[in-house]
This record gives sequence, C-alpha cells and structure tokens, in this order.
Amino acid sequence: QVQLVESGGGLVQAGGSLRLSCAASGRTLSSSDMGWFRQTPGKERDFVALIRSGYNTYYADSVKGRFTISGDIAKNTVYLQMNSLKPEDTAVYYCAGRQAGDSYYYLRDHRAYEYWGQGTQVTVSS
Repeated sequence: QVQLVESGGGLVQAGGSLRLSCAASGRTLSSSDMGWFRQTPGKERDFVALIRSGYNTYYADSVKGRFTISGDIAKNTVYLQMNSLKPEDTAVYYCAGRQAGDSYYYLRDHRAYEYWGQGTQVTVSS
C-alpha cells in the first residue's frame, strides 16, 4: 500500500518562501513519477511540477523560475521549494505519484496518478 504524507504549508507574505515535503512509503522515488498539483475551491486541480524517476523535472509556466521540485532518494521524499510567492499561489497543494513511464503530456493531468497525499494549505497574503 502506497502512502504519501505532506507537510510544510502555512501563511506567508507576498515575496516570501515555503518548502513543501512529501514523504512516500510503499515504492521508491527512482521508479516513480511524482507531481505537485494545487486546487482552489470550486476549481479543477492544476499541474504545478513533476519529477520523473527522481531526476528530470518539469514545471507549469505560472511557477517556472520561482518553484523547484527535487527528490531525496535516501529519504524517499519529494520537495517543492516555493520562492517569490504571490497571492495567486494560494491553494491546497497535493503530492501525487504513479509508476514511472507515461508521457509527459499525460502526467500534467491529475487523472494520470494512482495515489495522493492529503493536501496542505498554502496562503499568501498581499
């Protein structure tokens, strides 16, 4: 049974930083595609960032240059470093995972993923 446990959300002012963590159990990062998504009330869950097999990374245009996704193989943990935060970044952030190997394009869709974390709230004040 795969489990993802998220942490690191909170309240910050615009321009500040947060680091989200996603600790995985039941499979290894090196054999997984791991993504971060975010969602606001009444809206669809949107792609934020992806790391494939613990190495190759991809980002949504809205966060490119500000957010960094990374993985620690020894700790079996994925991180999302968020810098220069804006009020429009406010959302519930979710960690998601699946077996590695699908196309990059489909991995931008939340329906591609088999398992999810519980979500962590990020609020950016103006």
